[in-house]
Amino acid sequence: MKKSELFEKGAATRRDVMGPDIAKKMDETVYTGPVMETFAEFATEAVFGLLWSRPGLDHKTRAIVTVTSDVCNQCWPELEIHLRFALNLGWTEEELTETLLHLGGYIGVPVIREAMLIADRVFAEAERIE
Repeated sequence: MKKSELFEKGAATRRDVMGPDIAKKMDETVYTGPVMETFAEFATEAVFGLLWSRPGLDHKTRAIVTVTSDVCNQCWPELEIHLRFALNLGWTEEELTETLLHLGGYIGVPVIREAMLIADRVFAEAERIE
């Protein structure tokens, strides 16, 4: 079945944001089976085709907004994914760590502790890949 123009736009944006290797890995390991394939199609169109593709903010800025949202909402699995986006788009480990610490003053240290544990794991994995 032919994909929509919005899906194609979102797929290109998704590859740019994630990096082609991570996008391919997620397609092969996470977004398999009818339920997750349906979710992936929806997210590709709605999130990447509509939101990440909008003018006004670059992808790097959108990544830090997304990381902040994940932390504030305690969306830990998503934080792990979005920290990888942020690294791919040029944020450094130091900048991301400082962002998390800064949030601690506004949303609380216990939440940031969890975010820092996740960031530590993501950064270590990213270093092994390089």
